[in-house]
Amino acid sequence: MTTFQRARSEEQRAARRRMILDGAAAMLAEMPVAQVSLNELSRRVGLAKSNVLRYFESREDVLLELLNTAAREWLADFADEVAGVVDAGAGPSERSAQFAGALAASLAARPILCDLISAQSAVLEHNVSPQVVVKYKRAAGQTIAVLVRLVLEHVRELGERDAEWFTTASIMMAGAAWTHANPASAVEAAYAADPALASMRVDFADTLRDVLEVLLAGLLARARARWAEGPPG
Repeated sequence: MTTFQRARSEEQRAARRRMILDGAAAMLAEMPVAQVSLNELSRRVGLAKSNVLRYFESREDVLLELLNTAAREWLADFADEVAGVVDAGAGPSERSAQFAGALAASLAARPILCDLISAQSAVLEHNVSPQVVVKYKRAAGQTIAVLVRLVLEHVRELGERDAEWFTTASIMMAGAAWTHANPASAVEAAYAADPALASMRVDFADTLRDVLEVLLAGLLARARARWAEGPPG
């Protein structure tokens, strides 16, 4: 353990926070969110737990910040990924299916992000102050706004309200699908012991793609029905 020296400037405080975040990110590359502990994080970054808590109020505070960072980085990549998959000249049904597939595949390629998303509501938001929640939610709102714009760009028949609904539902479904696709060891053992249970296995990418495709198809059908009745006015 190194001798603790209090950060005196904003630059020093930012560097100390970055060191803690980098340590937590390295842990997530080795283990699931549930196994990341403040004690082990403190040991890895060479600080006492009490000193880590000078910069983050809890383990969950650290992980929520990592979630926001991971989400921003993902969307920066996804904008290019989806542009290469969705055929702008195709019909709305085909484009929506292409978008759903691209979104599911992109998330499946980022297991750390998916693990953080799956823990967000049930775990990460339960040991933090309202101030941390406000900071996290504001950053998350900016991220969601980017995804909404991508939905509207590629499935332009949707209105903004439906695009927002689809985006929110997509994130929730990603978290739920990830949890079911990565069950506890006892569940895995049960699947292995009883072949009759094999049909209950969940593949994350396939399940999320199918659900998102159905969601978009339903939203498009509803949008067409609205316009068949005539524009509001």
